[in-house]
Amino acid sequence: MNLTRDRARSLGWALILSVCFALTMVLTFRVNAVKSQVRLAERQIVALKKEKLFLETEFEARASQQQLRNLNAVEFGYEAPGASQYLEGERQLASLGKPRGADAPEPIRFANAVPEGEDSVFPAMVSPLTGKAIAAEAPVGATREATNAAGLKARLVRLDGDAAHKDADGAIRRISAE
Repeated sequence: MNLTRDRARSLGWALILSVCFALTMVLTFRVNAVKSQVRLAERQIVALKKEKLFLETEFEARASQQQLRNLNAVEFGYEAPGASQYLEGERQLASLGKPRGADAPEPIRFANAVPEGEDSVFPAMVSPLTGKAIAAEAPVGATREATNAAGLKARLVRLDGDAAHKDADGAIRRISAE
C-alpha cells in the first residue's frame, strides 16, 4: 500500500478527531457522574438538616417537659392519674354517690323552654342599620325566577356597562352551550 502524503494527512486528521471525540465522550460521562454525586450529596444534606431540626425540636420539647415536671413537683405537687383512679363503669360511679346532707344547698337546676308563639329558640338577626329582622329563609309565598340568558344579561349590564356587557355575552354563550 502506497500512502501518499495527502492521504496520510487525512487519516491523521480523522484519527485525531476520533480521539478527541472519544475523550469528549469520556469527559461528558465523568461530568454527569460528578453531577449526580453532587445532587445525591445535596439531598443527603437536606435530609440531615431536616433530621437535625426534628431532633432539636424533640430535645426542646423534652427539656420543657422536664422543666414542667420539676416545677410541678416543687410548686404544685400534681401527679398524673394512675390506673386505680379510673372508674370501670356507671355502676361504680353510682356507688360513689351519697345522699344529700341536711345542710347541703339545693342543686342548681335550669329549664329550657321555647316561649309560646316563637318558632325558634334563637333570637332573630336584626340589621344594625334598619333595626328590622333579617329573614334567613325566603318568604313562604315568594317564587324565584329561573335564571335564563336574557335575565342574566340584564343584571350584568346594570353592573358595569360596557365591560359587563362583554362578560354577559360570554356568560350567555356558556349558558346557551350548557
